Amino acid sequence: MRAVVQRVSSAKVVVDGKAVGEIGRGLLVLVGIESADGEAEADWIAEKAANLRVFEDGAGKMNLSVKDTGGGILLVPNFTVAGDARKGRRPSFDNAMRPEAAGSMFARIERAIAAQGVPVSTGVFRSHMEVTLANDGPVTIWLDSRA
Repeated sequence: MRAVVQRVSSAKVVVDGKAVGEIGRGLLVLVGIESADGEAEADWIAEKAANLRVFEDGAGKMNLSVKDTGGGILLVPNFTVAGDARKGRRPSFDNAMRPEAAGSMFARIERAIAAQGVPVSTGVFRSHMEVTLANDGPVTIWLDSRA
């Protein structure tokens, strides 16, 4: 499982002209679920996102997590994060989990983040989404449960 995590001062996801998920200060997490992923990978991504220390403390060092700061997570399903662009010019999405199974895995990640005590808002699985964000820093981290 892969995720692109961006520290944001705000982020919003819109489907069919309607805002379906929105946060203030926190993390935007674009998650790509791969066919070999299971519950352990989903739980790892959720725990890592909730506890990743990318927010500055009083001394200006990145020592605080979104959980520590009281921020939220905007969790967005994004199968293209599971893409492989190492060969040729068109990415392959062969490793992405089929949508029928990936939907329940995405829901597990959402529940696991909420269980950490972090407010979580989401995009809509299998929808065309418009995501807007104000990247804070910018701080962008790549997570891979297999690495």
